[in-house]
Amino acid sequence: MKNNKIQLHFLGGAGTVTGSKYLIDALGKKIMIDCGLFQGLKKLRNLNWDYPPINPAEIDVVLLTHAHLDHTGYLPKLVKSGFKGSIWGTAPTIEIAEIILRDSAKINEEAAEHANKEGYSKHKPAEPLYNLKDVEKTVQHFKIIQSKEWIPLYEGIKVRFQYNGHILGATFIEIDIDGKRMVFSGDIGREKDLLLSPPKRPQKADILFVESTYGDRLHPTEDLEGKIQDIVHDTWKDGGTLIIPSFSVERTQTLMYLFWQLRKKGKMPEIPIFMDSPMGAKVLDVFHHNSNWHKLTKDECTEMCEYIHTVESFGETWEIIDNKQPKIIIAGSGMVSGGRVLTYLTKYIDKPTTRVLLVGYQAEGTRGRQLQEGIHEVKIYGKYYPVKAKILTVQGLSGHADQRELLDWMSEIKNTPERVFIVHGEPHSADVFRVKIKDTFGWESTIPELYSMEEFDLKTENAVTES
Repeated sequence: MKNNKIQLHFLGGAGTVTGSKYLIDALGKKIMIDCGLFQGLKKLRNLNWDYPPINPAEIDVVLLTHAHLDHTGYLPKLVKSGFKGSIWGTAPTIEIAEIILRDSAKINEEAAEHANKEGYSKHKPAEPLYNLKDVEKTVQHFKIIQSKEWIPLYEGIKVRFQYNGHILGATFIEIDIDGKRMVFSGDIGREKDLLLSPPKRPQKADILFVESTYGDRLHPTEDLEGKIQDIVHDTWKDGGTLIIPSFSVERTQTLMYLFWQLRKKGKMPEIPIFMDSPMGAKVLDVFHHNSNWHKLTKDECTEMCEYIHTVESFGETWEIIDNKQPKIIIAGSGMVSGGRVLTYLTKYIDKPTTRVLLVGYQAEGTRGRQLQEGIHEVKIYGKYYPVKAKILTVQGLSGHADQRELLDWMSEIKNTPERVFIVHGEPHSADVFRVKIKDTFGWESTIPELYSMEEFDLKTENAVTES
């Protein structure tokens, strides 16, 4: 006899922006939507080391909305813990996820090695969450799917991936279970993005999961090009260095595009620009052969890349540091949580002529958030460095929809959803967005707690909440 219950497990991205993981248990199948890494506060990062309250070996399939670390970064740990199914995503998502996971494994390995060398970890010895061998095993599970079309998943279950902006390959995911439509927003992109088209919008949702990263605010309508131009000129005039911690996927490419356009218009001095992100360089290759996913032509991609110098080795990083001329450095990671940008900051954060420009969302507990909030010293590799650099922020480069854009994304849903779950947001942002959804659509919303579970009957609108 068929079980007509659906169980939803909130294993991440609930009450926080990071760690997105949602598990559907229906019709005898267990389907995970995203499998992200917790980032930011230590209490969240520690969750990466705990087994989630499910058995990974029982999960049948993982569906990825997009490739960012907070949506894919737990995959090697899941495979290491016994997962044996397939991992589905669009072609750019699969390509970028492999790049990101290899980089994440390397950072994990290097952090453990550094902690053991310097003796600042309480673990003896410190171990990486996963390593490159674990990633090699994980990518064997990857499966590329086509977007736009419904795909049979199991008997009574079909799935569709729809274009969502945000980053290359990103989608929202629709799952139809015996006629009940579940929609997972993933991360929703901007209506007016320099590189990407506007996101598509769902037409129906019986159960809706919607992100709320910026659910409590609107992005400023600032003159982005003018503001960046002013920052560059001030840096040049002071003989300083502009360091831009940047996400290697999309944000780095958008910055490269902006600087390239400013130079073409004659609005920038002849200041050298370095893109020091091995992962960012690899993502550029993905841009080149996925032109149907973004606005640039292949010739424009080539011209943009020729204008900005891509750093090819860590040795070259030190040559750039030793060069005292004014310069612009774009380096990962975007929340200052790892990567090459940390090396630059150890040498430049204590200089008043340095500018550090934050261009993306800074999660609670990250170095980026600390810098944004005016911390007077920052801890890097176990050592404190005084912050004398000017810390600047521009929000116009965000790849996340703001409150208005989130509401617009929901506006074409023709039915009234049975349930709306507000996910992927800090508590204040999620609660403000809950009220706004009620005022705009008249829909009641729920902000689920981490590791909570909801159960539905496929044939009714009643739900039972459990912790």
